[in-house]
Amino acid sequence: MTRLYILRRRLGCIFRHELRIFAKRPIFLFCMIIAPLAVIFFFTYLMGAGLPTDLPAGIVDEDNTSVTRLVAQVLNSFEETNVKYKYSNFHEARRAMQRREIYGFYYLPPHTTRDAESNGQPRLSFYTNDCYYVPGNLLFKDMKTASELIPLALERESLFGHGYSNDDAMDVLQPIALETHPINNPQLNYSVYLSNMLVPGIIILLILLSTTYTIGLEWKQKTQKIWFRVAGYNPAIALLGKLLPQTIIFCLEIIFMDVYFFVYLGFPCHCGIWHMIGLGVLTVLASQGFGVFLFGLLAGLLRLAMCICALWGILSFSLAGFTYPVTAMPTVLQALAVLFPLRHYYLIYINQALYGFPIRYVWSSVVALVVFCLLPMLMMGRYRKAFNEFVYLS
Repeated sequence: MTRLYILRRRLGCIFRHELRIFAKRPIFLFCMIIAPLAVIFFFTYLMGAGLPTDLPAGIVDEDNTSVTRLVAQVLNSFEETNVKYKYSNFHEARRAMQRREIYGFYYLPPHTTRDAESNGQPRLSFYTNDCYYVPGNLLFKDMKTASELIPLALERESLFGHGYSNDDAMDVLQPIALETHPINNPQLNYSVYLSNMLVPGIIILLILLSTTYTIGLEWKQKTQKIWFRVAGYNPAIALLGKLLPQTIIFCLEIIFMDVYFFVYLGFPCHCGIWHMIGLGVLTVLASQGFGVFLFGLLAGLLRLAMCICALWGILSFSLAGFTYPVTAMPTVLQALAVLFPLRHYYLIYINQALYGFPIRYVWSSVVALVVFCLLPMLMMGRYRKAFNEFVYLS
């Protein structure tokens, strides 16, 4: 009981001291509370419609017949496309796209209707600005679909003129009926996929920065020996007491994020919300463990440690695999991807929440996160030396 009492007293003393530091430094309030909550609401509001809608587009109709005017009507029928401007020629539309007034335009040359009615091959062209990847691809999809529907509509009118019924005409135009069934995200909601990766990725970045800054601040203020003495000259107790307030705050935010996403917004969660809460808490601990490990390697070099943490957090968005498949990356990058906690969070989220697979399918990622949590154990000897010998280097 005496040892337990002393341990609780030491942890409590460091815990209260850390809260006083938070009260004196608004940067902690911003990084640990304001920024994560702002990110959660920002991305869900930004992608609240699921997909971008009413993307501005243009049309150049140099034929100007009832048939070509039908193209604009078809394009406007798509939710993502808004044919907002009509241009008199190709060059005017191109300049409008260069001025970023539109993301793409559809070009109908002269004699389009005449060529179509005479069984010619009119050329329908469309141009999209793929410098803006998402709107460019969405407009490309809609314009390509419209290009396929217009010839079919003309062919259907021709079949009607030859006495075909609607069912007979559709049998000729579409002999094979296609049915599309998107699984796990049937609404094709971008927010289900992106918000569940971008928000945890930013929180992981904030955890890494907060962890290294909190520890390095003691060396910067030359109070690390006092901190070490209060912890009974035990580096594990010193780190545990200092990081415990952050752990509680970030875990509460992860829990709030999961409840907000999967309960309030109704995002798919086939594994149950408690699995996702457990994953979130484990990811918080793994991120803190990785931050402690990095600072232990660079004890005394606060700025360098924070720069590496920032770089590591930013690179995780590219190497996690949700923007570009890891399996298509070079072998070196595939091996490097396992060193990022966000990569393992992504694999577990996809397999558990979206697919509902058993946990055994992602056991390696769970083990990886546990290893991240245990990494500080490798640095205890170096931290003990750092408390006694290292000084802050600006």
